[in-house]
Amino acid sequence: MDGVIDPPSSAHRLTVENLRNKARQETGFAARKDGRTVGCIFVLERTNDFYVGKLAVEPNFQGQGIGRQLMQAVEDLARSRCKPAIELQTRVELTGNHAAFARLGFRETERTAHKGYDRPTSITMRKIIS
Repeated sequence: MDGVIDPPSSAHRLTVENLRNKARQETGFAARKDGRTVGCIFVLERTNDFYVGKLAVEPNFQGQGIGRQLMQAVEDLARSRCKPAIELQTRVELTGNHAAFARLGFRETERTAHKGYDRPTSITMRKIIS
């Protein structure tokens, strides 16, 4: 996403320690192929929903349904915990992501700006679990 999104991705600030902390507070799922991790997702359980904070699939494995399988794991978790919805944010510039999440049943609910920006930088999308 370097050079595509502004402000830069928070992924640049991830360290082993803050990933450990994230794993203590959130639920994580990993996608593995041929013995290696090729994708992951972290979700935070909130009062009325689950929030997808991080979703990543290795570039060489994108387009193979791995992201969809990770999102399905979150949806299954939400159902098992009687949560009626899943929410996420995606950057305004990442139009391919908007379309992919829309195909999964997510709908835009609002646009917000990162601190210091006077234009929308993120799109919030929500999926109601039936």
